[in-house]
Amino acid sequence: MKALVLSGGKGTRLRPLTFTTAKQLIPVGNKPILGYVLDHVSQAGIRDVGVVIARDTGEDVKKYVGDGSEWGISVRYILQEPYGLAHAVKISKGFLADDNFVMYLGDNLLGTGIHDLIKKFETESLDALILLKEVENPGAFGVAVLDRQGNVIKLIEKPKSPPSNLALVGVYIFSPKIHTAIGRIRPSWRGELEITDAIQEMINLGYKVKAEILGSWWLDTGKKDDVLDANALVLDEFLKTTLIDGNVDSESKIKGRVKIGVGTNVINSTIRGPCVIGRNCQIVNSFIGPYTSIGDNSKIINSDVEYCVILNDVEIHNIHRLEESLIGRSCRIVRDGNRRMLKLTLGDFSSVSI
Repeated sequence: MKALVLSGGKGTRLRPLTFTTAKQLIPVGNKPILGYVLDHVSQAGIRDVGVVIARDTGEDVKKYVGDGSEWGISVRYILQEPYGLAHAVKISKGFLADDNFVMYLGDNLLGTGIHDLIKKFETESLDALILLKEVENPGAFGVAVLDRQGNVIKLIEKPKSPPSNLALVGVYIFSPKIHTAIGRIRPSWRGELEITDAIQEMINLGYKVKAEILGSWWLDTGKKDDVLDANALVLDEFLKTTLIDGNVDSESKIKGRVKIGVGTNVINSTIRGPCVIGRNCQIVNSFIGPYTSIGDNSKIINSDVEYCVILNDVEIHNIHRLEESLIGRSCRIVRDGNRRMLKLTLGDFSSVSI
């Protein structure tokens, strides 16, 4: 079993942040989303991993993943122009060869691993196994229709009148027969080779295609609110205890589950978890509220911050209340006036004075 992790795409719904970074590298709980995906791949025992990258952001992905040794995997990078998920599989044929493989979208977060999914695929000798989740807005996703035995009988991409509420999660397992199906489809109206069309072609050819309905949470982190929700879920799931490696003075208060990195100084401030503060930060005369992640080398001075994802090297001064915000690297936010609460999405190297 191999894995194909998709880490390309333009991330248009997260602009301006994704003008300068890959959406898969946006951190939740101070760890890039792609890192959680590779955790799942490694924990499932997969060692050969192809990482599909885009021309604009591929070097950043390479810098983060490296040779894969952090996860105990071997990595091959595959450059793709944005012509669809099935196109990513098509150009990866040289890496995939005639092996079964997991395809995992690098901007998706699951509340569970993929070991059991692989076991079902192998035990039942399937040609494709897709992961589904019941959603309230199925028209925004690819939607599946199942028979009573769990076989997939129909797939529709973003239907106006959804025949079910079962959305495709960004995790698929395929046999080599997927390559035959992709060779028979044509680009959609978007000019892309759609993976839903390829799976539908597998069904048309009589291949054995089944689905598993995900019982835990799933987030497609394509928009700001999705990233903030994912950050909150990750902090709830993985931050179990308080771990303080920095310095907290006697005037400060730590409440709940909080992680503070080496070299960080907390002075006359209140930190209320769950939250994570990176290394070499300065938190002075401030309140850091629940579900906030603050990247390395950041400064929060005379400010209140809550339910935010803040990347590295950010400075926030004299902001009465910043909430529900996603702040890119090396941004500077300074209040010079009387406006109070803020909600922001800022790309890298932004500067805001209020």
